Amino acid sequence: MLNALLREDYGGVMSRLTHDKDGVALVLASGRRVRPVTGSPFQDFAVPAEPLQEGPVLGEPPAGGRSGTGPLGLEEVLRTLEAVADPADAAGVAAYAAECREALAAAGLHAAHRDAVAARLLREDGPPTAGGGASGVFYESLAAGLDHPIYPTGRCRLGISGDDLLAHAPEFGPRFDLAWAAVPRERVTLSEPRLPEWWPEPGDVGLSPRLAATHVLFPVHPLTVPVVDRMSWAEAAPKPYLTVRPTLSMRTVEVDGRTHLKLPLPTSTLGLRNRRSIKPGTLRDGALAERLLREILRREPGARVVLAGEQEYGHAGHEYLGWLVRRLPEGENVPVAALLAEFPSPPGRRVTVLEHLAGRVHGGDVTALLRDYLGVLMRWNVTLFVEYGVALEAHQQNLSLLFGDGPPRLVVKDGDGLLASPDRLRRAGLAVPDFADERMLTDDPYALADVFVTITLHLAAMAVAHGAVPGAAPGLVREALAAALEPYGDDPAARLLRARTLDAARLVGKSMLVAGTLVDKERTGARDVNKFYGTTGPNYLRW
Repeated sequence: MLNALLREDYGGVMSRLTHDKDGVALVLASGRRVRPVTGSPFQDFAVPAEPLQEGPVLGEPPAGGRSGTGPLGLEEVLRTLEAVADPADAAGVAAYAAECREALAAAGLHAAHRDAVAARLLREDGPPTAGGGASGVFYESLAAGLDHPIYPTGRCRLGISGDDLLAHAPEFGPRFDLAWAAVPRERVTLSEPRLPEWWPEPGDVGLSPRLAATHVLFPVHPLTVPVVDRMSWAEAAPKPYLTVRPTLSMRTVEVDGRTHLKLPLPTSTLGLRNRRSIKPGTLRDGALAERLLREILRREPGARVVLAGEQEYGHAGHEYLGWLVRRLPEGENVPVAALLAEFPSPPGRRVTVLEHLAGRVHGGDVTALLRDYLGVLMRWNVTLFVEYGVALEAHQQNLSLLFGDGPPRLVVKDGDGLLASPDRLRRAGLAVPDFADERMLTDDPYALADVFVTITLHLAAMAVAHGAVPGAAPGLVREALAAALEPYGDDPAARLLRARTLDAARLVGKSMLVAGTLVDKERTGARDVNKFYGTTGPNYLRW
């Protein structure tokens, strides 16, 4: 949390940094000095995992009469947050304090169940071997046990109790049955005339078979049932149907190894304003984005990239009654977000998923596998940027490595957050999609570069490489990006991207905490809390 506050300089907290003969210190509201260090790829000063702490600053009375001694804890940091906050942000500060406490409770719950969950996953899914892989949800569950690389309270799902986390959250690897509701056909929008083959009939969920002529069944996540029950026009089914398993995003569940079902959830993650509902327009926008990317892939036959199918969806004009069926390609899908997770191993042997995979495909050479992944990632995203004016919001949760025949390929999903330039698409001979969300279209090349840097470079590339091989990471990422840009020479788009990355003095970052929770949108002016910038960090590509 201190790192996030420093990175985003919320409330001018950087002004609390002092310099003396022993280096830099952050003075907390209690008077305690915490000594941050350099070396973080995403900010100038970061608090180490075990921060060097000193007592109260001479002559500064501790806030609230309490001394800044003993172990540094959340309450002391929250008092510092309150001390620097603008009074207009009081509601956001209180909301973030609640988010912190829920994140701590979720982390403690996971710690208590982690070993038992890992053993159960191995029993149920079988250990992946050189001859065969694990199910995707096996890796999704492992990934869910990791913290977000930047956002400090990523484990929090606001308002969801511990019991409900155990029953429905991916880090606990549960199975559960979906609820269903019948919706009058006149309220329903379907992308396809036929529902998936595994969809129930009204009689299967305890409703009158006659409803098949007038209503459409909608899957409902068990945690969303209380919201749907308040819709007088939706008839709740008395019987559950279809056993599923949660994926990393929690609102998306696995129906089978190649089929995911995305459903709205009444919670927020990565900030109060990041609601996990599904706005109806985003379903069609995601389908249009996929079609655009498929057309680009047809022109780029050398790209080792596969798109998840996201053309089947339905909604009832309400953000808590909608669904998306995602079709995954055949093979072993390993989310990039899982690469740094600990792979279940015998006692005394600790390996990451990345190390396990490298042992299968690169003779144990982690750097070789990383270099391969980064090369594919950068070639694809640089091509999109330079040739077509497209920047994907494909972070480590929306990317997978696909193992099967031949070298691993990159699977991309969830395209409804991309940014595209209408002018550049037209120049490339592509039709401009008529997205419902006009924020997905811009001819501002700097806005496109901001998405590339904060998503592709920071989260999909550097966060993964730094977590695996910290010392070698800057060189690996720089090598992959430079190689992807090299064929484009002095192309104006390539020059701009090179200037914003390889040659930049500093790299742009996102103010996730400020926009997501602390400051309301009227004060930040953020049109999209997921694309709100205003902070910069060191350019690790020049290290």
